[in-house]
Amino acid sequence: MTMKNRTIKKYRGNITAAYGADLCSFGVTGIPNLLLKHYKGMGISDGEMMLLIQMLRLRHEDKEHYPTPEILCCYLSGNAEEIREALGSLQAKDMLALTHYYDELADEVKTGYDFEPLFEKLSDFWASARVKEIEKANQALARGTRKKEEIGTLYRSFEKEFGRPLSPIEVEKIDQWSVQAGPLLVREALSRSVLMGIRNFKYVDSIILEWVKNNLRTVEEIEDYDRRFKDRHAGGGRRQPKVAAADDEKSPDHKKRELIKQLYMS
Repeated sequence: MTMKNRTIKKYRGNITAAYGADLCSFGVTGIPNLLLKHYKGMGISDGEMMLLIQMLRLRHEDKEHYPTPEILCCYLSGNAEEIREALGSLQAKDMLALTHYYDELADEVKTGYDFEPLFEKLSDFWASARVKEIEKANQALARGTRKKEEIGTLYRSFEKEFGRPLSPIEVEKIDQWSVQAGPLLVREALSRSVLMGIRNFKYVDSIILEWVKNNLRTVEEIEDYDRRFKDRHAGGGRRQPKVAAADDEKSPDHKKRELIKQLYMS
């Protein structure tokens, strides 16, 4: 194993000062945070990442372009054979390559490791991750815009059905319902209150609370809940005198009103 010789200055007796001098003279190895953040996703193991860091340090500090496994094992926990396998793995994954360098001082061409494939892979991975982040952000913004539009439509629906502008407290209540049950169910509750001819917030609130209490999240679940309630109570009520039913009593709206009375006004 060959190691580069270092020039060692005379020790002046102050170990703290000597440490500070070495800290400055040995320099710092800059590792991009993007690489530290994404190396796992790129398929680089922790051991391979530590190997790359040591190779970058040797490139920067010792100008060593082609460190052997024997040199590298002085700074890593693995033996020379394990490091040789890790180098082969990085090359197989196109994270590392061998290339030629021209040494101007020695006027000769030398073999060395090329880190360009590593940073090409990092660039591709970053671009892919960034596209996903942008798509996710755009989807969140679109959802926020749709939600605002839905809430705005709700305000206008309430104002139309109630025949007056909403008060700030009523606006706040609609917002609260939208968080609890969602704008679609708030609209359904409003439709039911209009069908019953009961245009007040207390009644709408009682409908929404019933749905939330029973964990009903869609119109389909509510309709199923209504059917099950109707089936449970079919024939169980008080006997009514036989009277010729009017045509409107046979209508779907009439039946729905009767069911709503039983569900929310009992």
